[in-house]
Amino acid sequence: MQTRAARLTAALTALVAAVAAALLTPHPAAAALLTTRPAVAAASLTEVTGFGSNPGALRMFRHDPPDLPANAPVVVALHGCGQDAGYAVDSGWTALADRRHFSVVVPQQSTANNPSMCFDWFQSGDIARGTGEAASIAQMVDRQLADVRGDASRVYVTGLSAGGGMTAVMMAAYPEKFAAGGIVAGLPYGCSDAAGGPYPCMFGWANQTPAQWGDRVRRARPGYPGPWPTLTVFQGSADGTVKPSNMTDLVRQWTDVQGADQGADLSDTVAGYPHQMYRDPAGRPVAETYGVTGMGHGQPVDPAAGCGTAAPYVLDVHLCAAGRLSDTWGLGLG
Repeated sequence: MQTRAARLTAALTALVAAVAAALLTPHPAAAALLTTRPAVAAASLTEVTGFGSNPGALRMFRHDPPDLPANAPVVVALHGCGQDAGYAVDSGWTALADRRHFSVVVPQQSTANNPSMCFDWFQSGDIARGTGEAASIAQMVDRQLADVRGDASRVYVTGLSAGGGMTAVMMAAYPEKFAAGGIVAGLPYGCSDAAGGPYPCMFGWANQTPAQWGDRVRRARPGYPGPWPTLTVFQGSADGTVKPSNMTDLVRQWTDVQGADQGADLSDTVAGYPHQMYRDPAGRPVAETYGVTGMGHGQPVDPAAGCGTAAPYVLDVHLCAAGRLSDTWGLGLG
């Protein structure tokens, strides 16, 4: 017979699973997006096949401006749950690519891999170097660089939610391929393992020191001497799906990897929102955060300023995450 403590533990576990399942079930509008978005994607993006062995069984889309020069930067944009490649359009990345002359690679998940169209940032077979979805995305980068004669030293990766979790995966497993990463409402690398599952991770229940977080990244690419990608994080303070503490853990992880301390070297506001910068001992910016006050779970856009289009999980908060990342990464600035 179960003890009272065991029954309470079982009930709590079931409650957590039920709440998490509700959080991960796409909003009805997002479910509709799955049936309407391909027409938008087809109009704005081109599908690429035969980009490698594709062990993660993903689809590859891309946006190449018509006047794309040789040696242009490449941005990899990873959608969130309930979304598809059209995320690159709604978030403003394709329009920025046209204005600033870089190309965009857009991996797309399938319901065969994940019923909610989430990238599998928590599955061991998809987050290790050379395997699964991570390897498929790396193959897309190689194909894009070859096709457009892109600048291999100026490749960047960004994503929302599950795409943010997979952004951390790519930064950890393939650090030599990416100069920087931009994580929007995402998770630290190895967070699911640290917390005992993806849902406890999302709720911020992982309990790791900065060194423990950093070790998870270092184990993903043993013996790698650097340089490591720099990090930018956007996180809504009212996000009930991926708790804001995940931004703190991301900073702990990547400042440790970069040899920086945990204290912000700059604290100011951008578009009225708190912004912090962290520098390594040499004074180089290695991490920054945007805490978007009052924002729920989604990608920050600013349609009035020509950045993106409001949609499910793409939120008009008068802050353009894609634009801020473009500025930080120096896209279109020479």
